[in-house]
Order: sequence, then C-alpha cells, then structure tokens
Amino acid sequence: MGYKRIATTTTGHQSLEIWSTCASCEFRVAGAVHAWWHRDRFLTGLAWDNLAAAALLRPDGPPRSVLMLGLAGGTTPRILRQLVPEVEITAVDLDPAIIELAREHMRLDDTGMTIHIADAYEWAAGCGRTFDVVIDDCYLAGEDDVFRPERQPERLIETLRPLLAPGGLLLANLVTGPGHRRLQTRMRAAFRRAFPEVRSVTTPDSLNETLAGGGKVATGAVLDRWTADFPMKKDRDFWRRIGVRLL
Repeated sequence: MGYKRIATTTTGHQSLEIWSTCASCEFRVAGAVHAWWHRDRFLTGLAWDNLAAAALLRPDGPPRSVLMLGLAGGTTPRILRQLVPEVEITAVDLDPAIIELAREHMRLDDTGMTIHIADAYEWAAGCGRTFDVVIDDCYLAGEDDVFRPERQPERLIETLRPLLAPGGLLLANLVTGPGHRRLQTRMRAAFRRAFPEVRSVTTPDSLNETLAGGGKVATGAVLDRWTADFPMKKDRDFWRRIGVRLL
C-alpha cells in the first residue's frame, strides 16, 4: 500500500504534510521528507542513516550520551536507541508543534529522550555540560527548500565544540544538492581546521553528508558489529551501504 496524505498543517515555523501507510509515517516539508517512522524498520538509505552511523565512530566505543540539535520526528534517535539501548539522549527543537505531531504519529516518547523546546544554539551555549556525541541537524523550512539557520561554520563549531566530552565527536548533517554545495565546502574546510580528524559519512541514495569531527574518528569497519542488531534484512542491507571516508 502506498503513502496517502492524511493531514496538512502549519506550525509556527513550517508547513508540514503528514503522509502515512498502515505501518509507517512521513513528515514532508518543502518537498522533502523531514522525518520518517516505521513500525518494524529503522533505516531509509537517507540522511538519518548517516547520522546514526557517524555517532558510532567514537574510537572509545559507542556513546553514553548524545545531544541532538534539531529533532523533528526523532528518526535518528530511534535508530540509536535500537543500536545502543542504554544511551542517554537529549534533544532540542524550536518547534513544539512538530514534537507533538511526532508524539501522535511517530511514537516519539518510545525513544525515552529528554526533549527541550528552545533555539538549539542558544540552548547549547548555556547548557553547561558535555556529551560524547553532539549532532547538529538544524534546518529551517524556506519557501522552496530547507536552509541552515547558522551559515557561519566557524561560529557554529565555536558554539558546539565546548559541549564535547573527552574523545567526543561533533556531527553535522549537510544537504549536498544544488544550492547547498558552497556551504558544504565551507563547512568541510572549517571542520578540517577545527579537528585533527574528520570523516565523511554518506549513503548512495541520499543528497546528504554527515561530517564527523574529533581528535580521532574510527573507520567504517567499526559499524559491522551493529549489522545484526537490525531485525529486518532491508535495514541490514541499508547499513552495509553506508560509506565512511577520511577527508
């Protein structure tokens, strides 16, 4: 059965379409899938796979704590909860309406996260603690496309780097399609200046790249240990397609 649009709503920050089947749900914003949930599966071959995989590239082992900036429907935290059940996840999102819609349509509360409604960068600047992994997935919806609210990579890294625990990783989700490549290039350069090691995490079907920066960043070989933790073959196939390379 294909997806059917069941609702269109406008929050204080975006116009959102909700599409669903009997087993899954998508939030679509500006023509793109903004969040995805499935009753039995976890991976899509898209940006969330990159983010979850990159969070597991700490040389010291899987993260004990993760900060997710830009939550939407919680697709990435759901993957991480499946792979690292004991991880503490803190999330920040500007839009309370999309959080409530995710609770209604995507079983967001099942992830067991602590969720703060706030401007993610303002919250991060004042939070006063550190995390093993900090994920920056902050995008706002424009008229025709999504865009990053912070377009100065150096300022972004300056804000988020102090939140990293020793051995921690900073991750940034980058859209790589037309209109986004200049920012992608600048973000890559800023990450290379800020961190001794930077890796790029991608999937073949996605117009996204996750940058992972830290003192050390593990190779993609470490991801093999989690393949069997996905009960569905399609998820395992998607996981094997994730590519990790040194920048």
